[in-house]
Amino acid sequence: MHGAHETTVPVPLYEAHRKVYPREVTGRFARLRTLSVWVLLGIFYLLPWLSWDGRQAVLFDLPARKFFILGLVFWPQDFIFLTGLLIIAALSLFFFTAVAGRLWCGYACPQTVWTETFLWMERFVEGDRSARLKLDRGPWNANKLARKAFKQVLWVTFALWTGFTFVGFFTPIRVLAQEVVAFNAGSWETFWIFFYGFATYGNAGYLREQVCKYMCPYARFQGAMFDKDTLVITYDQERGEPRGSRKRGTDPRSRGLGDCVDCTMCVQVCPTGIDIRKGLQIECIACAACIDVCDEVMDKVQSPRGLIRYTTQHALDHKPTHLVRPRVLIYAALLGVLITGWITAVALRSPVSLDVIRDRNSLFRLTDDGYVDNVYTVRILNKTEHERDFVIEAAGASPLTLVSAEHVYRVPSGAVYSVPLRVRRAAYDPLGAETIRITVRAVDDPAIHKTTDARFLAPAR
Repeated sequence: MHGAHETTVPVPLYEAHRKVYPREVTGRFARLRTLSVWVLLGIFYLLPWLSWDGRQAVLFDLPARKFFILGLVFWPQDFIFLTGLLIIAALSLFFFTAVAGRLWCGYACPQTVWTETFLWMERFVEGDRSARLKLDRGPWNANKLARKAFKQVLWVTFALWTGFTFVGFFTPIRVLAQEVVAFNAGSWETFWIFFYGFATYGNAGYLREQVCKYMCPYARFQGAMFDKDTLVITYDQERGEPRGSRKRGTDPRSRGLGDCVDCTMCVQVCPTGIDIRKGLQIECIACAACIDVCDEVMDKVQSPRGLIRYTTQHALDHKPTHLVRPRVLIYAALLGVLITGWITAVALRSPVSLDVIRDRNSLFRLTDDGYVDNVYTVRILNKTEHERDFVIEAAGASPLTLVSAEHVYRVPSGAVYSVPLRVRRAAYDPLGAETIRITVRAVDDPAIHKTTDARFLAPAR
């Protein structure tokens, strides 16, 4: 019988967060990751400063409802192209994940890119891993205060510059820069500069791996996109175990050991703080830092590289690996079709849109002089960057006449112009009802035109 005064020890449901101090690493994958960071940051920070035909090369002008991307101009009516891009991006993620795991997370994810940048600044100010650990565990003094303050200055400055650049994609960045310098930026611009800057500062400076581990949904469903032929970063347990330290040049097999020297360097360089030797985990972002450092350790102990490497589960099980397999081929084929279709659609899209709507109040109207009229509402959308004059033409199997008070219609850039249009034809033509073609054409450039079909109704003879 248990004692009456027995107490229950509460068990915490959540472990307190422990800051990760990733060690700096060198190697081929580290160089590739550094190159990726520089390229992506270069695109983000430099692109809004580039000009194209006298305007900002990339600008999402929301008030004017214009999206400028190099030589292309997209309007709200072109939303279908954005939808296509999102589908292509999602399918690309599926494709690369099926082939080689979380490549996106390790090399191109904004969280990874900005976290790496903030880590560079932290190492520059506070030193390497051991120095940062010692600094954080030590008492507050002048040296610690100065280093922490300088790091915060760098972080805040970089975060605000990031927020400013982000807003520069929506407000012309040169105009925005003048307004910021003059402390005359609009309320919305100011809000988004600080909001995006704060998000960058918090996510890359403090949350870091917690975003990948707890907030990002991709880590949760990546397992459904892997199979035993997917290239993933894996520790070769068969070769590495049992692990243990040894002197350089000593044959580990003579001591009953595997190749792993249990140096924990793979854990120290991991930006999410996991131990890859425990197997594939959802926290792994496939940055390959553990591969680089393990190869370096293997060189030092004169053992073959590849104890931690990119491989497949089938390869570890000594079974044939098929990188090219039905899933990959289907993803590749769909990507090819979608990309080709998207490029073709963008290349062939017309700079003018045309909608023709029948007047539903009457099917047709007979005139006293033997003609029949059909009334339509014609809507012209000018998707060019300039105001243009347009004319409307109608053609069918029988001669048609347009009855309108105007013959030339001036449509501003990006505007929709509605035109009531009356189309006339002989009433008792043997043809009866027919399909006609209505065309809108720019006066100054006949190549800018759009044609659509409409139904012309007439009495039966």
